[in-house]
Amino acid sequence: MRGRGMQLLSQVLLQCYSLLQEKEVLHLVLFYESRLQDNHLVIPSVLQGLRALSMCEVLSPGLAVSVLKAIFQEVHVQSLLQLDRHTVYSIITNFMSTREEELKGLGANFTFGFIQVMDGEKDPRNLLVAFQIVHDLIAKDYALGPFVEELFEVTSCYFPVDFTPPPNDPHGIQREDLILSLRAVLASTTQFAEFLLPLLIEKLDSELQSAKLDSLQTLTACCAIYGQKELQEFLPSLWSSLRREVFQTASEKIETECLAALRALSACLSRSVLSSDSEDLLDSFLSSILQDCRHHLCEPDMKLVWPSAKLLQAAAGASLRTYHCITHSVLPLLLEQYTKHTQSSQRRTILEMLLGFLELQQKWGNVEEDESTLLLLQAQVCSVVFSALLDPSVQLQLVGIKALTVLGSLQGFLSSSNLELVVDHLIRLALHEEDSQSSEAAMEAAGSLAPTFPKVFSGHMVPKLKEELQSEPEESYHNHHSLQQRCLQALAAVSTHTIIVRETVPILLQHLQKVQKGTEARNTQDMISVCQSLHRVALQCQQDAEGCWYFHQTVVPCLLAMAVQAAMPESTHTLPGKALLEEEVLAAMIPVISAATTHLSPELAAQSVSHVVPLFLDGDVSFLPQNSFPCSFQPFGDGEFLEAQRRLVALLMAFVCSLPRDVAIPQQEWLLRELLALSCSCNCPFTATTAAKCFAGLVNKHPAGQQLDEILQLAVNRMEPSLAEGPRRTQALTLLLWVRLVLDEWGRGTGGPSLALTVLPAQVTKALVLRYHPLSSCLTDKLLGLLGDTELGPATADGFSLLMAESPDVLHKGCHADVRIMFRQRFFTDNVPKLVQGFHGAGPDVKANYLKGLSHVLNHLPKPVLVTELPTLLSLLLEALSCSDRVVQLSTLSCLHPLLLEAPQIMSLHVDTLVTKFLNLTSSPTMAVRIAALRCAHALTSLPTTVLLPYKGRVIRALAKPLDDKKRLVRKEAVAARGEW
Repeated sequence: MRGRGMQLLSQVLLQCYSLLQEKEVLHLVLFYESRLQDNHLVIPSVLQGLRALSMCEVLSPGLAVSVLKAIFQEVHVQSLLQLDRHTVYSIITNFMSTREEELKGLGANFTFGFIQVMDGEKDPRNLLVAFQIVHDLIAKDYALGPFVEELFEVTSCYFPVDFTPPPNDPHGIQREDLILSLRAVLASTTQFAEFLLPLLIEKLDSELQSAKLDSLQTLTACCAIYGQKELQEFLPSLWSSLRREVFQTASEKIETECLAALRALSACLSRSVLSSDSEDLLDSFLSSILQDCRHHLCEPDMKLVWPSAKLLQAAAGASLRTYHCITHSVLPLLLEQYTKHTQSSQRRTILEMLLGFLELQQKWGNVEEDESTLLLLQAQVCSVVFSALLDPSVQLQLVGIKALTVLGSLQGFLSSSNLELVVDHLIRLALHEEDSQSSEAAMEAAGSLAPTFPKVFSGHMVPKLKEELQSEPEESYHNHHSLQQRCLQALAAVSTHTIIVRETVPILLQHLQKVQKGTEARNTQDMISVCQSLHRVALQCQQDAEGCWYFHQTVVPCLLAMAVQAAMPESTHTLPGKALLEEEVLAAMIPVISAATTHLSPELAAQSVSHVVPLFLDGDVSFLPQNSFPCSFQPFGDGEFLEAQRRLVALLMAFVCSLPRDVAIPQQEWLLRELLALSCSCNCPFTATTAAKCFAGLVNKHPAGQQLDEILQLAVNRMEPSLAEGPRRTQALTLLLWVRLVLDEWGRGTGGPSLALTVLPAQVTKALVLRYHPLSSCLTDKLLGLLGDTELGPATADGFSLLMAESPDVLHKGCHADVRIMFRQRFFTDNVPKLVQGFHGAGPDVKANYLKGLSHVLNHLPKPVLVTELPTLLSLLLEALSCSDRVVQLSTLSCLHPLLLEAPQIMSLHVDTLVTKFLNLTSSPTMAVRIAALRCAHALTSLPTTVLLPYKGRVIRALAKPLDDKKRLVRKEAVAARGEW
């Protein structure tokens, strides 16, 4: 009865403790303290009541101390149940947060009392709270008195943490939580050092990998607060353990943590303040490291050379002082060894070690000349690096290029004469080195160094590249063409500073004009190469407002002028005109214009759009360079002779669809109508598609309202007849898909087109999907209906990939498109059930269309979402593997591969079917399908072994055939899969 009464009273207090008055709290505390002497069955309810009282703000001074004394004296905490023990920890925590000064008045007795409470705790839920209390005891300067060792023992007994959470643990406590909480305690005070460091050394010497890792990480944490006094006695043992682990371990994690611990130790010794009569432990510690490691650097072919180098670099990376001490001894030795050894492999090893120390110099920035060993050895270092660049070994060259990049980043290290040598070496490697790795690395190095030395590169490297680019062929055409390609790549790579961009862009444009006027068969590829170089320059300029605007106002008008000139009727019958109008060349120009536009400020973008849009709508060529054309520019005009001009709508798309959303487009409604008409009437698939994409991009950014309603209504009126029948059904479907993707992005806005619109052209569908527009569901239903069309069904099924995939040119965030989050998940939820229903009701001749559409949707869905829906869709995916369409097979295999790894339990239920299907597809006539099937067969090995054993022999025998496949990539996958089985 007393227990029930106490339970009721405690429950009432937990609900109303904030309403109690001071005198009431006083009487209740005294009453509850007396009840602590009652029968053990009453104690849990008493503790609950005390927890409620510990949260009262009106608790009288002295009561907190009184309560804790009573608990320490009357309650044997570890004999209680877990929940009751947790209550005791909660009472202590509450008092420590509100009555800190009172508890500190207890002195070391409070610490001793808590030690008694915690001693023997095993439950991880309670340990997390207990560790936090110990941490607060230390962090808030509670008196530990003579109980430092006892407090250490009561916590360190859990080190290293050995805890595996039970499956489906509702509390969510992980081993890592306990490790970090305990580490925070052990590394919180220097008073634990004399007890903790021997423990860490002992665990380091154990065979348990987890214990080694935990010990090393704890040592690193302790070094943040320790000084020479705490470490002095244990430094030899610590160094011995760290050296042994790095020299002998096969674990990369342990090696990494050892190096981090050594760096922390060296940093700790570096920052310790010494008295005049104390010994400097850093010098003796570094001397031990040098003594044990330095001689191994003389043996570049031996096993211990790299562990020794890593240890030395870890110590050198601790502080500027350690860096000077280590490099003073090591750098002259490495330079001597480089000269002494003549083999390229040995020199590469030595130079890689030297590179590690050079990179550390970057960390410490500029240093005084009389302090820096590196500056004293400047001539020797440069000589070694330059000799590596001249070596025939590609691998040594690559290391030399990296070293050159690091040296260039050290301000004041390279003299003007050395800089010219650097540029000469980079030009030679970039243009004339046979191996592409060295050439590409040299170009990257030039790009890295150019912002630091822009005048050197613009005045020395760019003119030489220009001279090589414009030179006449003296040898075979192939070699000269290859040299020109490298010149273009190098000009783009080095354009990483506005000063250099102003030099390289005119050169690239001049070369493009020269190529356009040529008559060689390679003109198309040459133009594409120049455009690729311009695209790289555009990307490198995006973060610099000045460079971005210069590039835009220089390149965009020039490209447009060249394209307009090529599209003039007089030039369309000659090869030069046709070359620039080919789809491949226009496709290469699109990303150049797009990248030059996306990062413009709204003011500059508005200035540019006021010229470009009138060019296409009004034929206003006044802003173009060399704007004297034989006839007017009318890309939206009628007549077959304007077909070449219509192709340039691709460049308009690249520009207007890359503008920031808040930039007003002049005559936008007229432009939308012209684009819609062109996409519906043009016989050229390339022109019709780019017009549809341009229309979709503008619709995606168009504010909702009456004007947009009218445009979409016009689209309906024009496209519905074409979609039903006629020669332009494919163009209609293309427009429908793009505008459907745009509409879905609108759903959260207000207004928008009337829901009476039930049909829209295909590209428009994509534009509306991205905006969550209500109309998008109507358009999707139309697409689902077209899956049953024998003529348009396959193309419609492929269109689902367009709806779900990232758009590379217009409808993505990089072009400021309105793309809402989770639009794929929404599309999946709304439409996959309809796809499944349509599949079951479709005729045998169109079922494959539904499977293909479903496969495309699932292949682009985030995998966590797909896993949750897997049980209901897996049967359809398995049926899709039997479809004869190669696209369906490849898309389905790509979808199943990650599911085998992420949902093995579900996939195990269908293992028989999966094995059969995958093995059959390893004989597919399509190489990509064979590779995907072998990867899936490989992924099957992630299923439970007991499930796979019955199929082991069959799979191994079946995978013997693709081992002899005629394609190397197929054989490679077959070897991996068969070996795993």
